[in-house]
Amino acid sequence: MLRAALWVLPVVGPAIGPVHAADSAAVSCDDLTFDGNRYTVCEVDATRAQLKLFLRDDKGQVYGHFSSIEAALEPEGKELVFATNAGMYHANRDPVGLYIEDGKQEMRLIPNAGPGNFGLLPNGVFCLRQGRADVFETLAFRDVGTTCTSATQSGPMLVIDGELHPRFLPNSTSAYIRNGVGTSADGSRVVFAISRNAVTFHQFGSLFRDHLKLPSALYFDGNISRLHAPQIGRSDAGFMMGPVVGVVE
Repeated sequence: MLRAALWVLPVVGPAIGPVHAADSAAVSCDDLTFDGNRYTVCEVDATRAQLKLFLRDDKGQVYGHFSSIEAALEPEGKELVFATNAGMYHANRDPVGLYIEDGKQEMRLIPNAGPGNFGLLPNGVFCLRQGRADVFETLAFRDVGTTCTSATQSGPMLVIDGELHPRFLPNSTSAYIRNGVGTSADGSRVVFAISRNAVTFHQFGSLFRDHLKLPSALYFDGNISRLHAPQIGRSDAGFMMGPVVGVVE
């Protein structure tokens, strides 16, 4: 599983928030501070926004960069108004777990424990369907047999039915830049967050549970985390990514 040594950090201002706010149709992004840590949070109304997953172009080549996705959308008269990395991947950018894009499955669901953060069960699935998006715990997703238009598996879960992942420790010293996604019970409210300073899993999960008030949330990744939010003047560049989730207008 790929882990990059490079941190791609935005330029940040004083730890007061929110310090930015902008709206593009059904997407809004803010910088905020919670419990002494700084985050950028982008909220999407799934009933209005077109959330999509991106991995490969029409020639089968991995996009890898926000700019590559933008270039592919431009001839269609479309714009990438928000995006972030969406799940872990191998060195060749293949997804580690379940990956479905526009109804086509590239990688199967992995239900068992394994190495790294992905295998720190319970992990989960971010599922896109018409007019909604949901975070499911992996085994619950498998047992119910939910059909997703697009989906990406990652881990660990951050919040499960309103509770933090049972293995998150309040006194942990393992802090990294982290990003993830949380969803409301009805699937209409989708909130993506990326930390602007290194945080622990317990701190990051608490953001979704205690501040954003979301019953389910899923970790996407750590130091490789990047954000494309042109409405607040941010589009992180750097090494190639694997799966990306974005909003297209």
